[in-house]
Amino acid sequence: MTVRVGITLPSFVEDPQIPLAIARAAEAAELDGVFVFDHLWRGDPPNRRPALEAFALLGAVAAETQRVAVGTLVARATLRPPATLANAFATVQRVSGGRLIAAIGAGDRQSRAENEAFGLGFGTMAERVGALHDAVRACAHHGYPVWVGGRATQVREIVAVADAWNAWGSEPDQFARDAALVREVAPHAAITWGGLARPTEEGADALADRLRPYVDAGAAWIILGSVNASEAANVPIIGAARAALRR
Repeated sequence: MTVRVGITLPSFVEDPQIPLAIARAAEAAELDGVFVFDHLWRGDPPNRRPALEAFALLGAVAAETQRVAVGTLVARATLRPPATLANAFATVQRVSGGRLIAAIGAGDRQSRAENEAFGLGFGTMAERVGALHDAVRACAHHGYPVWVGGRATQVREIVAVADAWNAWGSEPDQFARDAALVREVAPHAAITWGGLARPTEEGADALADRLRPYVDAGAAWIILGSVNASEAANVPIIGAARAALRR
């Protein structure tokens, strides 16, 4: 299996040209995908940062690139009705010429303030997972891959309806255990991992060495969120790490 490598774009900025420039750099560095976050803001006062709306940014990224996959990591099932979410994804699929990856999650405690600020309610874990089930079923089987994001014990049942599962931030041993849980109910689903990186500090070879255990555990995709995501110097280093992982 040949692993694919993508990055998350800097969504928590005022200037949309910043993530668009990183997306173009990712394509030039031969990365496989670029992904956007789905938040209304980031952080707490007084250091709260703005967030570019996920689907508006994703459409712009799709128009600015030609080859890389474009996707969410992850769209929150509790922010939009299932039909609205499915239509938004279908639009990006058309704008991108078929390059969409629709990753969907239930939200976590960092999302509570965003939901409640707009009267959406946060819900119990069972309610959020129920919303995730509804969203995945609305988006599945429409010509683009659907990934389910979240802890395997909570979301693995719905992965069987989707195409892939994504874990964020877990260590390799935990990732391997969770992947085994997912495979019990969804043996054909792809297994993907995302997490933070400091490419300019780690360097390409060290970064590849750190990521290799995830590949050995079955990761078909690795998506990196650079701590300094607006820094274009990260991108060729991640590209070089990708090349090392594929050798």
